[in-house]
This record gives sequence, structure tokens and C-alpha cells, in this order.
Amino acid sequence: MKVSVVIVGAGPAGLTAAALLGRYGVECLVLERWDAVYPRPRAVHLDDEVCRILGYLGLAAEFAAISRPGHGLRLLDPDLRVLAEFPRSPGAGRHGYPQANMFDQPELEHLLRAGLAALGSVTLRGNAEVTGIAQDDTGAARVEVTDRVTGVRETIRADYVLGCDGANSLARTSIGARMTGFRFDQRWLVADIATDADLGEWEGVHQVCDPARAATYMRVGKTRHRWEFRMLPGESSDDFRDPGRLHPLIAPWTKDIPARELEIVRVGEYTFRAQVADRWRDRRVFLLGDAAHLTPPFIGQGMGAGLRDAVNLAWKLAGVLDGTLPATALGSYEAERRPHARAMVRRAVLIGKAMTEGGRFGDLIRRVAAPRLSGRVVGSETPALRRSDLVIRPPARRTSAGRLCPNALLDDGSRFDDVAGGRFAVVTADPPSESECAAIRERGAVLVTTRRSGELGRWLRAGAAIVRPDGTVLTASSSLSRVLRRFTTP
Repeated sequence: MKVSVVIVGAGPAGLTAAALLGRYGVECLVLERWDAVYPRPRAVHLDDEVCRILGYLGLAAEFAAISRPGHGLRLLDPDLRVLAEFPRSPGAGRHGYPQANMFDQPELEHLLRAGLAALGSVTLRGNAEVTGIAQDDTGAARVEVTDRVTGVRETIRADYVLGCDGANSLARTSIGARMTGFRFDQRWLVADIATDADLGEWEGVHQVCDPARAATYMRVGKTRHRWEFRMLPGESSDDFRDPGRLHPLIAPWTKDIPARELEIVRVGEYTFRAQVADRWRDRRVFLLGDAAHLTPPFIGQGMGAGLRDAVNLAWKLAGVLDGTLPATALGSYEAERRPHARAMVRRAVLIGKAMTEGGRFGDLIRRVAAPRLSGRVVGSETPALRRSDLVIRPPARRTSAGRLCPNALLDDGSRFDDVAGGRFAVVTADPPSESECAAIRERGAVLVTTRRSGELGRWLRAGAAIVRPDGTVLTASSSLSRVLRRFTTP
């Protein structure tokens, strides 16, 4: 059997990559070890940048129906007194979505799977355990897979393989990559509770900065709540599966609500690690999601990083497969995503340590550092991508290249993403000439004009910008003609 792309793993990163590639008409086979969505809740947060990716897939309304806006973050002392508050608006921001969105991961995965069903070029195969990935000089990768029900073994050939197979990635092992750490390793108890009772708490993340036992609380859904507690030496999650042992930990938030009205959905132990793979690609095999990076949860970017990987790679891979981009364009994936992932992991470690370590002196540090942390905690904008063949900017000059173009409201009431539609877009506030319009059409791009006083025009500032299919600015300049001269494939 031969397919264009094999995706190993049907978690959020794998499903998103498959859906994006499927929308470009790329033939994909997704191989998942399990038969159905893993039912236990895990990730609970996506920011507005990542929500745009769900919008690309046509799932914005469906995701809004299963999520709720988060109101920001509060740092609390051990007595739950507020040390600092970093609010986020629950309304739509510059990207058209709330800056913080709380949800249940299994519900999101069901949405992503349902979206795949409408794509004729994508096949999802469950109970398919990948046992080996190899490459040779035949121009294709070989994926060895075993049906976990029948025991039948099969070799599948693919032009490309995307390893979305999690922290214990076989794909990572197959390319000789290893994880490198940031000297951060913490054991935490995670408890998900369902109740119809109203806890009456602030609708944001509560971070208890207690060196004796740091803790986190957040409301995730209409009836579901999550608590996380740093575990003490000698403790295990089994110690808290009994409601009588767990209830004293959550009682500061549940107060006089009887334990019988609190349903334990899940109690588990997790080790929060900060790691990034030292290489993300070997020829036809790429790493995405937890196979490439592990992020502590303190800034809510773990799962979102995997979706960022998928949206960065999918359009490039589709372009290479249909001949509109050269194969060298794929080199920009690791060049752009790996430094970005490292920066976000480093940010999570910094904020995690500020939240969880220190004593009384640590409390003082948090009070002093709170204003400096504000931009990193509240603002949802992530760092610009590094220069690459597909991020063109002059050295040592401030530019929008590598940053996301805002999903701004346009004059007709639509948003930028509605018009761009997963294509290259040329944004300009200057009326283009007929020859410039022809040049834009020849490159298969869409023209987006804006008033300088409009939301998009205020962001643009310069004369024009080229925006890639993933919403990232390829290049920007003071004139449309100069931008179009840069609009060439790598």
C-alpha cells in the first residue's frame, strides 16, 4: 500500500495535521493505536492564536459551543489572598476569539474526528499499532503496522511520515532524535471533578503560590472543575482516589458543598517536564506535538504547540506534493518551529518557578515580579518565528515578518481569515495597479485591501505585507511593488 502521508497518532496534533492536509486534497492515512478517543480529560486551554487553526478547519462555532472563555490568572498566597491578578477579556480579541478558552480535550478530539469524516482524502484507522518506521533510497518511507485485533501485519509506503505519537514517540526514536531538558521536573496530582453545584469562584485560573504545596484551580466547563496539587515526597495518586482524602485539598474552593455532590471524574499523577527534541526531521519523517516538545502547563501552551506545528507544516507539505513549492521549503519547518517551541517551554518554566517556588522571600519576589510577568501571562501573542526561507526580514530591523497577521474585521464585516481562506494573501492599504493585480493572481494569492484607519490598516503600518496560508507574515515593506518582488518561492 502506498499513500502520500502517513500520520502516526490521532491525538490533537495528528488529527489537526490530517484535517489541514485533507482540506488541501492530500491523501492521508492516520494510524492510531487505540480504537476510540481516549476518554480521560487532559489539556484544558487554547489561546486565540490556536483557535484560529480550528477556524481554518471550519470548527469555530462547534468549538465555541463546547468551550468557555477564561477570565485570566490570579496568583494567590497560601491563604488564598490575591497577590496579583492578570485579567483577560472574555470577548473576541484581535484574532476573533477570546484570549483564553477552557474546554474538555475528549470533546475537542471528537470534533476533530467528525471533521475528518467529511474529507474524502483522509482515512483514520484505529487499533493500528506502528511498530517500525524506516527510510531508504527508494524515495519513500516504510511504516510497519500491526492490527491489534487481528494481528495482521502490513507495510505501508508513504512519501512523508508525521510522527504525532506522543512523549514516548517511536517516530522520534526512528530518526535518532532525543529530548533535551530544561532542568524542570515536578510531580503533580490532577483531579477533575463534576458537579451541578455553583462554587461561586472567579472564572479564571487560581494559582496558589505555596512552597509547601503549590496548587491550581480552574473551572473548565459548565459542570466540570480541575484542581492540580504539587505532590509531596512519598505521595502517589492512589492516596487521593478516596473522596475522603481528596476533599480536604479542594475544600477551600468547594466550601460547604457536600462531598457526595462532587463526582470524581479522574484523579491522576503527572510529571511536568520541560523538554524539546534535538532534531525534528530526518528526510521524510517529521516530529509534531509531544513527540517534539513537552511544555509544563503553567501557561496553557502544551497542546496548542502541537496544533501550531501542524498548521506550520501542513501547507508547506501540500505545496511540495502538488509542485507549487520546492522540497527545500520543508526545511523551514524545524527552523521556525523549534526555536518558537523552546521559547514557549522556557517561558512556562520561568512562570512555573515564579508561581511554585520560594517561601516568604518567594512571595516578595512574586509581588515585585508581577508587573514584569504581566505581558507574558496576560498577552496571548507568542514570539515571532525566526528568519527562514519563508520568513523574509532584514537583520536587526523591527518588522511584522514572522508574526501572525491579526484576524481583523474588514470593511464588509468579514474577518481576514474568511477572505484569505488558507491561501497566500497580499495585504495593502495602497490601491494596486493592474499589473500588480495580475502579479498577485499569477502567484495564486488573494488580494486584501484595507483602509489605513481600519483595524487591519492600523496593524499594517507599512505599505504592504504578504501573509502565508498559516497566517504568518512572510514579509512586509513600505511599498507593494517591493513586497511583490520578494514574493518568490524559496
